[in-house]
Amino acid sequence: MSELITAELVDLDLSAGSKEAAARSLAERMAGLGRVTDLDGFLADVAAREAQMPTGLDGGIGIPHCRSAHVTEPTLAFGRSAAGIDFGAADGPADLIFLIAAPAGGDADHLSILSTLARHLMDEEFTGALRRASDPAAAAALIRGDEPEAVTEAEAGAEAEAATGPAAKPETDAGPEAKPEPAPPFKIVAVTSCPTGIAHTYMAAEALAKAGQEAGVELVVETQGSAGFKRLDPEVVAAADGVIFAHDVEVRDKARFAGKPTVDVGVKAGVNRPAELIAEVREKAARGDVSAPAAAGSAPMDRDGEAGDGFGTRLRKWLMTGVSYMVPFVAAGGLLIALAFAIGGYGINKAPSVAEHFVWTESASWAALLFQIGSVAFGFLVPVLAGFIAYGMADRPGLVPGFVGGAIALTVNAGFLGGLIAGLIAGAVVMAVQRVRVAPALRGIMPVVVIPLISSAVVGFLMFLVVGKPIAALQKALTDWLSGLSGANAVILGVILGLMMTFDLGGPLNKVAYAFAVGGLANPNDGSLKVMAAVMAAGMVPPLAMAVATTVRGGLFTRTERENGKAAWVLGASFITEGAIPFAAADPLRVIPSAMAGGAVTGALSMAFGCTLRAPHGGVFVVPLIGQPLLYLVAVLAGTAVTAALVVLLKGLRKTAAPAVAAPEATAVAGEPAGV
Repeated sequence: MSELITAELVDLDLSAGSKEAAARSLAERMAGLGRVTDLDGFLADVAAREAQMPTGLDGGIGIPHCRSAHVTEPTLAFGRSAAGIDFGAADGPADLIFLIAAPAGGDADHLSILSTLARHLMDEEFTGALRRASDPAAAAALIRGDEPEAVTEAEAGAEAEAATGPAAKPETDAGPEAKPEPAPPFKIVAVTSCPTGIAHTYMAAEALAKAGQEAGVELVVETQGSAGFKRLDPEVVAAADGVIFAHDVEVRDKARFAGKPTVDVGVKAGVNRPAELIAEVREKAARGDVSAPAAAGSAPMDRDGEAGDGFGTRLRKWLMTGVSYMVPFVAAGGLLIALAFAIGGYGINKAPSVAEHFVWTESASWAALLFQIGSVAFGFLVPVLAGFIAYGMADRPGLVPGFVGGAIALTVNAGFLGGLIAGLIAGAVVMAVQRVRVAPALRGIMPVVVIPLISSAVVGFLMFLVVGKPIAALQKALTDWLSGLSGANAVILGVILGLMMTFDLGGPLNKVAYAFAVGGLANPNDGSLKVMAAVMAAGMVPPLAMAVATTVRGGLFTRTERENGKAAWVLGASFITEGAIPFAAADPLRVIPSAMAGGAVTGALSMAFGCTLRAPHGGVFVVPLIGQPLLYLVAVLAGTAVTAALVVLLKGLRKTAAPAVAAPEATAVAGEPAGV
C-alpha cells in the first residue's frame, strides 16, 4: 500500500495565483507519480465539487477535494502559499492547501486516514507546525503522523498548568456540608455529511465535538462519510435532548431523530460556528421547539439492518425496502388503469397504440392513453422490486444487477416471485464481489465498471439458465391455483389475508399481504382480482371501526382518541390502514384482536361473494370498478361492525372492572385514570 502523501507531493513554495492554478499544480504532482490517470478529467471533477460549495475554511485552510474515476488510489498533496489563495473562506485567503483525491469506489482504510487529517486541521498546533516546516519530507511525515512534535515533561507540565491553572490541593472530607450533585449534562446527537464525504464531514464532526466539550455538553456525532457510517446507538438517540444536522446531502434514516429540538444547517456551519449551533439547539430545547414526529407507518427506505439483527430481521428489511419503492409504481399504474377501465370499459386493453391512433375528441382514445401509461408504469413493478431489494442489501452498487435480474424475471415469465429472488441474488453477488481485495489501480473503476459488469453477468446467468424456469413454473402454479379458487378454499384464503392485513396495521405482515395481491395484478385473472378485493376490504376495516367506536361510545376514549376517530373516517374510506395505529398503540390488547376479527370476517365475505378489484388502491373511491360492489360494501360494513362492537365491549369491561380494582387504592392520585 503506497503512502498517502510523500515528499514529492509537497510544495512548500506554491506560487499559484488562483485556486484553479493551485489545484493543477498539486494535481500534476499526483499525475507524475501515476496516482491520477487523466489530469484534465480529474481537475474537472475537482472543479465540479468546488462549484457545489467553496472548500475554504477559517484559519487559512483550503481543501479542494473530490472522488474521481481518474484516481488510482487515495492521495493527498500539500501546498503552502506565501501570498495566500482565495478558496472562499469568510476570513480571507488560504495559505495551507490540501488537495485530496479519492477513487470513485472509495477505500475504507484510506478514507479513514483522510478523515483523520480533516480532524487534525482543526488543531492549531498541527497547522502551526505545517507553517513552520522547512523540509517537504518533514511536512509529509507530520501530515502522515509519523513524527509528532516532541514535548518535554517540563513543557507538558507548564502547558497543563497554563490550561487548567495551578494544581489544586486534594479535597478532604472534613467539610461540614456535602456538595450537591451536579445537574446532568445537556445531551446532543449530531450528524455531519458533505457531497464527497471526505473532508468537511469529519472536520464538522471534530469542531462540534470540541465545542461540546467547551460548552460542558455531551455531544456524540455520526459521520455519514465515504467510508460508510455506523448508526448511533438507538439508546443514545433516545436519550438526547437535542439534534444538530450539519449536512449538504440528505441525512440517512432521518426519522430516528424526529420529535426532538433540531438545528438543521449546512456542513460548513458545523465547521465554522459549532458553538453557535450548540447554543441554538439548547435555546430550542428550552422553548420546547421540536421537529415533526416521524410519520406512522413510513416506508423503511434506506434502512439497513442494525447491528445484532438476525438474518430473518435483515431479510424482512431488505424485502420491505423493495416493496416500499415499488408501491408508488403500483398506485400510479394501477389507478391509471382503473380510470381507463372506468372511462372506456374492460375492452380498452385491446385498443391500438395511442402513438399511432389518437382522436382528441373521443373518450375511448383518452381511456386508451390512460391504460397504456398505466401499463408502462406497471411494467416497472418487478424490476423496481428486485433493484431496491438489492439496494437494501448492497447500497447503490446493487441497483444495476437488481434491475437487470428483475427485467429477466419478466422475460422468463417468473413474475413477482422471480423479482424477489432476483433482488436477493443480485444483492448477495454484489456483497461477495465487494469483499474481494483488488489492486489499487482497479479501485477507481470498481463501482462504475467492474461491479456492475460482473454482478449483472452472474445474475443474468443464474436467472436465465438456473433459477428462472423453476420460479416461472412456481409462479404459473400459483396463478393457476388462484384462478381455480372457489368455495371453502377461497373463504379460508380470505380469512388469512384479512388477518395479515389487520395484525400490524401497515407493518411488515400487512405489506406482505398487499404485495402478494399486487403481484397478482401483473397477470390478472379472476382469482387474483378476488385476492386484491379481499385485501383492500380488510385493510379498510380497522380505521373505519375505530371511527364508529369513538362516535358510538365516545366516553370510552380519551379526547385525543376521539379527535383521531374523526380523521379515521377518511383514512379508512381511503384504504389507509395506518389510521388505526394511534388506537392500537394506546390499547393494543383490545384493539388489535378486535381488528383481526373484523378483518377476517371481511376477507372471508369478500371472497365468498366473489368480489373482484382491478385497482390496487383507492378505497370506496374505486367502488365503481369493483365486481359485486354492493356485496363488497356489505363485507366491509360487516367487518367494521364486528371490530367496533368488540372494541366497545372490551373497553366497557375494563371500565366496569376499574372501580373494583381501584377501591382499595386509598392513596391513588385524584383524577388519575384507573384503567389498564
